[in-house]
Amino acid sequence: MSIIPSPPASPHAQEHHGHDHDHAACVASAIARFEARCARSGARLTPLRRRVLEELADSHTPLGAYELVERLGASGEKPPPMSVYRALDFLVGEGLAHRIESRNAYLVCGREHGPEDVIVFLICEGCGVTAEVASHAIGRDLAWATRAEGFTPRTPVVEIAGTCAKCRATAGTQAASPPRAEAAR
Repeated sequence: MSIIPSPPASPHAQEHHGHDHDHAACVASAIARFEARCARSGARLTPLRRRVLEELADSHTPLGAYELVERLGASGEKPPPMSVYRALDFLVGEGLAHRIESRNAYLVCGREHGPEDVIVFLICEGCGVTAEVASHAIGRDLAWATRAEGFTPRTPVVEIAGTCAKCRATAGTQAASPPRAEAAR
């Protein structure tokens, strides 16, 4: 399983990596990987596209276009939403980012995969952390089912909402602790 880098602004998401996670190195590594991919394909990573990609790489949770506009505006000139949407379309088209349909938001691509591979997103309803995982079994079964129906999928993506291990552990800890008022008695 590959977990996408987390934002420093979210201490809960940061816990998913542990104390030894070098977030800056993780983001830098992702950007270098994407720059190399663009160089191979001949795609142009313009300054705005790069800034959008950096913001996505810096987040563990899917970001909407307007969230990206605000984040980009905080670190410089605020770009028009349409420009951010165009940058996102480019990044998705180049396989550098994914659109999370259920959230109307975007997430940096966390793993190498082909255009025909099925992508599975595990989306935590508690903290929003989203993991991109590969499942060859799901891919095989979906390919069989679509072929049987004569159907050609355009976006082989599965989104699974639930609770991540960290949120489940936190909820278990909170449930085991008595409320403060009762603890004082």
